[in-house]
Amino acid sequence: MNVASRLPDTSTAHSARPMQSAKPPFLGFGLGLRAQHYDEILNGNPPIDWFEVISENYMLPGGQPLRILDQICERYPVVMHGVSLSIASTAPPNFEYLQGLKDLAKRVQPKWVSDHLCWTGVHGKNLHDLLPIPYTQEALDHVVSRVQLVQDFLGRAIVLENVSTYVQFNNSEMTEWEFLSELSRRSGCWLLFDINNVYVSAFNHGYDPLTFLNGIPADRVVQFHMAGHSHMGTHIIDTHDHPVCEDVWDLYVAALKRFGRVSTMIERDDNIPPLDELMVEVVRTREIAEQVLPAGAPAR
Repeated sequence: MNVASRLPDTSTAHSARPMQSAKPPFLGFGLGLRAQHYDEILNGNPPIDWFEVISENYMLPGGQPLRILDQICERYPVVMHGVSLSIASTAPPNFEYLQGLKDLAKRVQPKWVSDHLCWTGVHGKNLHDLLPIPYTQEALDHVVSRVQLVQDFLGRAIVLENVSTYVQFNNSEMTEWEFLSELSRRSGCWLLFDINNVYVSAFNHGYDPLTFLNGIPADRVVQFHMAGHSHMGTHIIDTHDHPVCEDVWDLYVAALKRFGRVSTMIERDDNIPPLDELMVEVVRTREIAEQVLPAGAPAR
């Protein structure tokens, strides 16, 4: 059931208004930028369509990382992906962090700025983890307000990603996909559909990942993440330290059929191999998309 049909629209109580913005462009097939590959990229100009950078790695003034990022931006489109926005937190907004994010975006001119639907700390302490939230009407109202505050501050619509989860809240009133759909509709934010995260959460909680996939509005998704994980038998941990597994590749095929041509990238955060090894996966995302989608199929 569409969540909009069973949840009251309380947007007026929160002065909510969706930010009107054009859908970001289709960028092709990219890779997460990691320091281990700086030299290979700058010296070799590999055939990668775009890079995703971790925002917090470049939010300090000056230094070698920023100088290298400037060179990357001269050659490739870039998007910014954060891990500390803590959009679902009940703590006061961190305007110092938001200013740093805004300053970096002004310098980088990213195609979009993304982060995660989660909270990351308490009492001013960053726990450096992406922590789950209850999917309730109260939480939805709160996150919509926070998203609008951030978007107003940055002067742009943001993109939010579904996270991998290992616990669920008994008081949730809707599914994760219903929550994400309503959040995007009410706030105007776009969605980053992490295919690996859907696979991980579906296994951990015992639901069909296709149910999640089919519950997300096709026109709100602007990016896919593809990554590996650690399968522990009884549960899966989202470690980003392995190649993408075949089940996640299969889910990627289903996502292409559902969402159409969407900018796709490979994430690797640990046990990082040489660039050539990751390029094999980048090429595979492109080849699968070309097989699944008709030639010249438009991006949605």
